[in-house]
Amino acid sequence: MDIPKNLKYNTEHIWVKVNRDNAIIGITDYAQDQLGDIIYVDLPEAGYELEQNESFGTIESAKSVSELYAPVTGHVIRINESLKDEPELVNEEPYDNGWLLAVKLTNEDELDNLMDSSGYEDYLKNNAS
Repeated sequence: MDIPKNLKYNTEHIWVKVNRDNAIIGITDYAQDQLGDIIYVDLPEAGYELEQNESFGTIESAKSVSELYAPVTGHVIRINESLKDEPELVNEEPYDNGWLLAVKLTNEDELDNLMDSSGYEDYLKNNAS
């Protein structure tokens, strides 16, 4: 299982890659593996206001439909349009072409509430079923 060291993670298996006051958000390798084959991703439009820990969309697999929970607060500036036609990118490249959305952060202090890679790895060891 891949857990990149340069990302932050929440307990809902969402990763964040921060570049100054912007962030790219996606689901972790663990999450895509647990979901199985992704068949649909429902994301908000650009301009939507994310609130940390609140639902911002859903991801549907052959097994189930799961809520996506925002790791940070911010304005959606871009969504991954490729996922409309190729939702399987989330399975194939969860940290690269399978990203979900880009956000302009409005409260960078919230990043302190997220786990680093070793914290996320420990979280999985203690909480994964």
